[in-house]
Amino acid sequence: MVIPVPEAESNIAYYESIYPGEFKMPKQLIHIQPFSLDAEQPDYDLDSEDEVFVSKLKKRMDISPLQFEEMIDRLEKGSGQQPVSLQEAKLLLKEDDELIREVYEYWIKKRKNCRGPSLIPAVKQEKRDGSSTNDPYVAFRRRTEKMQTRKNRKNDEASYEKMLKLRRDLSRAVTILEMIKRREKSKRELLHLTLEIMEKR
Repeated sequence: MVIPVPEAESNIAYYESIYPGEFKMPKQLIHIQPFSLDAEQPDYDLDSEDEVFVSKLKKRMDISPLQFEEMIDRLEKGSGQQPVSLQEAKLLLKEDDELIREVYEYWIKKRKNCRGPSLIPAVKQEKRDGSSTNDPYVAFRRRTEKMQTRKNRKNDEASYEKMLKLRRDLSRAVTILEMIKRREKSKRELLHLTLEIMEKR
């Protein structure tokens, strides 16, 4: 058997037209965008059912697929075993009340039809009490024996759990600050309305 090898040509007439000799070194070869919290993408992804709903909703309201994903992501992360109420959803979201009501009703209906505890897929891990040892769908299992770590590195399980707790606390703090911002905005609008009423009287 013979392996086919392409023939090499040394004299190509159209080389100059493909590779002109007018190259200039650019001032910057690699450009990196600075990292920011605003560029963080939501964990929730649209499915075909969501696309149909967003396309129908766009005819009446101003909403983008990314904005819809962010709204569903906030509702999911703000809920535990029980979904948040409509009033709590208005505190979590920044959009108009009518848009919030439409998305909230769609989210509640989809969450009831969902078999899992959340619309955001998550990796199924072993429970702390060890009751899920026989579950074949558990992705990560705890070691039966204590993991041997180096003494000069702080990569033990306790520090990892502290970092996870710190991340949860920071996300809750951000949510509380957004709620405070919405409350102060409502207070300011109420104050302006009261001043207008007094001036008209």
